[in-house]
Amino acid sequence: MLSKDLMLKAYRLMMTAKAMAETYDANRQVCKYVHSTSRGHEAIQLATGMLLKPCDYVSPYYRDESLMLGMGYRPYELMLQLLAKGEDPFTGGREYYNHPNSRRENFPKIIHQSSATGMQAVPTTGVAQGIQYIEKQKLKDHPIPPVVVCSLGDGSVTEGEVSEAFQFAVLHQLPIIYLVQDNDWGISVSSDEARTMDAYEFAAGFKGMERVRLNGSDFIDSYKTMEYTIDWVRRERKPILVHAKVPLLGHHTSGVRKEWYRTTEDLEKHGVDDPGPKLRKSLLQMKGVTEAALDKIEEEEKTYVESEFGFAVSAADPDPATVSDHIFAPNKITEETGTRTPAGKEKVVMVDAALHAVEELLQDHPEALFYGQDVGRRLGGVFREAATLADKFGDNRVFNTAIQEAYIIGSTVGMSAVGLKPIVEVQFADYIYPGINQLVTEISKSCYLTCGKFPISCIIRVPIGAYGGGGPYHSGSVESTLATIKGIKIAYPSNAADIKGLMKAAFHDPNPVVMLEHKGLYWSKVPGTQEAMMPEPDRDYILPMGKGAVALEASDEAIENGASLCIITYGMGVYWAKNAAKEFPGAVEVIDVRTIYPLDEELIYNTVKKHGKCIVLTEEQLRNSFCEALAGRIAQNCFSYLDAPVQTIGALDLPAVPMNMLLEAEMLPSAEKVAAKIEWLLNY
Repeated sequence: MLSKDLMLKAYRLMMTAKAMAETYDANRQVCKYVHSTSRGHEAIQLATGMLLKPCDYVSPYYRDESLMLGMGYRPYELMLQLLAKGEDPFTGGREYYNHPNSRRENFPKIIHQSSATGMQAVPTTGVAQGIQYIEKQKLKDHPIPPVVVCSLGDGSVTEGEVSEAFQFAVLHQLPIIYLVQDNDWGISVSSDEARTMDAYEFAAGFKGMERVRLNGSDFIDSYKTMEYTIDWVRRERKPILVHAKVPLLGHHTSGVRKEWYRTTEDLEKHGVDDPGPKLRKSLLQMKGVTEAALDKIEEEEKTYVESEFGFAVSAADPDPATVSDHIFAPNKITEETGTRTPAGKEKVVMVDAALHAVEELLQDHPEALFYGQDVGRRLGGVFREAATLADKFGDNRVFNTAIQEAYIIGSTVGMSAVGLKPIVEVQFADYIYPGINQLVTEISKSCYLTCGKFPISCIIRVPIGAYGGGGPYHSGSVESTLATIKGIKIAYPSNAADIKGLMKAAFHDPNPVVMLEHKGLYWSKVPGTQEAMMPEPDRDYILPMGKGAVALEASDEAIENGASLCIITYGMGVYWAKNAAKEFPGAVEVIDVRTIYPLDEELIYNTVKKHGKCIVLTEEQLRNSFCEALAGRIAQNCFSYLDAPVQTIGALDLPAVPMNMLLEAEMLPSAEKVAAKIEWLLNY
C-alpha cells in the first residue's frame, strides 16, 4: 500500500483538477479559447507527474493538465495559458491550454507541444535518441539516467508517424516510455470504429517493445506500475509502452461537447470509473482518514481554484508589439568570415566541398552527427555526398535510417533540445513530403511557440532538381513549398565555395536550415556548369544566410545607356543565365540569391533599380511559385524604376518532370530560352 501522505496529496490534486474543469465549464464565456481537461485521466497522469525527476523529459498531450499538476505546476500558471494571457509561462498567449514547454530548473523538461495528435511521438523519440547518443559518446555525465515519457491518446496511435517512432525506438533500444491513455474515444469516433486492436496489442508487432497494462483510473495501480516502469527504463535503457485504460468524464474539448455525440448510457458507464471516488474509497480504509477530512480537502481546492482563476482572469493580455518576437533565435553569424579562395587550391566539385564541410564539422564538434537514408558506411549517400564519413567517425555518428522521412526530419527537434547538432538528409526533394508535417507542425513553430526556449538547430540536406533523365520522382523542385513555411531558413547554393560556407553557417545557426543541393551541379557534369567547381574554401570560411552575390556584372556603359537588364535566380538558373548572357556582352547582370530565406532583398531591389529591367528565373514550375511571388514583390517595391514589366521564366506547369530527356528539355528552362527572353526584354 502507498503511504497515506502520498495518497492524500494525490486526492488533493484530483480535487484541484476537478474544480478546474468545473470552473471552466461554469465560465464558458470567459474561457473562450478551446480547451480540454483531464477529467477521468487524473490518476495515471498524477502518478506519472509525481514520479518524474528534473533530469527527465516528458511530452504531455492536450488533455494532460493533471500530469502538469503532478509535476508541481500551479493552476494559475495553467490558467494563464487557458486564457491566452501575456504572462503565460509556456507560450506567452500563443498556444492552446495545456500545450506546455519548459526548461524550468528542478522540473522535468518539456519540448514544444503541438495540437497535431500523435505528432509528438517523433520529436520525443528524438529526445531519447539524443540522450542515448550523449551516453554512448560520453558527452555528459548523468548522475541519474534520464527517462523520456511520450504521452499519447489511444486514438493518435493509428497515426503513421507514431509507427515510425516506435520502429526507431525498438531498433535502437531507446530509453522512452510511451504512455497511452485509452478512453475509447477520438472526438466522436469510438474505438470500435477506429481500430481492431488497442495500443497494447498494436505494440506487440514492434519486436523489442516491452508492454504493460494498467487501470489508469486507479491511482494505486497507476503509481505502483509507473514507479516500476520508470525505474526499469532508468536502469535498462529500453523502450516500453504503457497502456492505461481510463474513462472520459469531460468533453472532448470545450468546442465539442460530450452531449453532442455520447449517449447517457455511455456517460454513466464512464462515470463508474471516476478516479476521485475510487481514491476516496481507498483513503477511507486507512487509519485517521474521515469523510469530513476529505470533504474539507475538496472544499479547500474549490476555494483555491476560484482564487487562482480570479488572478488569471485579471492578468494582462500580451502586448501586441510582441507578436513577431521569437520567430527565430538570435544568430551571431552575420558577416562573411574566413578564407573563401585560398591560394594554390585546386578546384573541387560541389559535392566534395559539401562533404568536406560536414567532415570538418564532425571533427570539430562532438555534438554533431549525420544520419539519413543510405548515408552510412556501405554507400555514403546515393550521390556519394557522405562518402567515407562513417568510416572516419563510426556508425554511432554517421548512420543509415529506414525510409522514414518524418522521423529523419522530426527527430531533430528532440536531438536539438538535448544540445546536439543533427545534420540529416532526405534522399531526394521529391520524397520530402512525408516529412513536411514534422517540418511545419513541430520544427517551424517550436521557437515561436516556446518564446525562444526551444529553437531547433539542425541542417536538413535535400538533393534537388533535374539532372538529365532522372524522371518524375527524382527531378522535382520543392523550394516554393518550403518557402511557404514560416520559421525555417532555406539555402540554395550554386557552387562549391558557397555550399561549404553556407553549410558552416547553417551549422552554427541556432535555427532550422534546409540545404537544397542541386544534383545537376554536384559533379558539374551537366554542360555549361563547370563554373560550379571552385577552389575549396578553408575550414574557417563561413558565408552567412541572406547574402546574395553578383554572379555576373553588366558593364557601366550598358547601364548608363539603358541597354542592360538583370536576372535574379539561384541554383541551376545561375548557369542558364550566365550562358545566355554570353550572347549579350555587358548587357546582363546576374544575381545569385544563394538563400531563399532569408532573402537579400536589398541587393535584389538595388540591382533592379539600377537596370530598370528584370527577369526572375527558376527551375520550378512557374505558376504560383516562389519566383512569381518574388516578381510581384519586385514590381511592388521597384515600380517607379521599372522600364518594363518584370518577366519570369520557369518550367512548364506540368505535374512532374518527364523521364524522356527530350520531354524533360522541353519542360525545363535553358540558356536558349533565357536568351530569347533577354533579347525580347532588351528591345522592349
